[in-house]
Amino acid sequence: GSAIVSEKFGEGKKEEANANFSFLVYSLMVLSFVLALIGFFLTPSIATWLGADGELKDDCFLYGRILFIGLPFFALQVAFQSFFVVAEKPKLSFLVNLIAGLTNALLDYLFIGVAKWGLEGAAIASVIGQAIGGLVPVIYFLRKNSSILRLGKARFSWSVLGKTCSNGSSEM
Repeated sequence: GSAIVSEKFGEGKKEEANANFSFLVYSLMVLSFVLALIGFFLTPSIATWLGADGELKDDCFLYGRILFIGLPFFALQVAFQSFFVVAEKPKLSFLVNLIAGLTNALLDYLFIGVAKWGLEGAAIASVIGQAIGGLVPVIYFLRKNSSILRLGKARFSWSVLGKTCSNGSSEM
């Protein structure tokens, strides 16, 4: 998606670039939420299919379901790493991800070490870190900012979505 948005900026089509950026971010929000719901409900089946049983299966249910709740945040965090570069703000990307990671580490210590929440605490700490990494950029790009990108009115485009998915498939 960042390649498509960059291309539009390179062509001098700033409005179209921001419309595509907004469309891709909003689409990611919807898709990751749907996948999170599916994953949440399929966690027991997935764990069983992978051969988990007994206490391991219970732990898989607990940890997997909590992490699926955080999937939309995680997806946004990963996507914004590229979009921050397009927005000419790579240092801001680094800072947001650093704060998200440090938050996760600090909360791991507090939830696991101090509060004794164990595996559940580790999962909750991860989701909170991901929420910071995913929501801070959303807030940044929704507001007036000093970058070339801004979330606003989106323009639905199968073509943009198709190009994004086909170009992004190389990372798999």
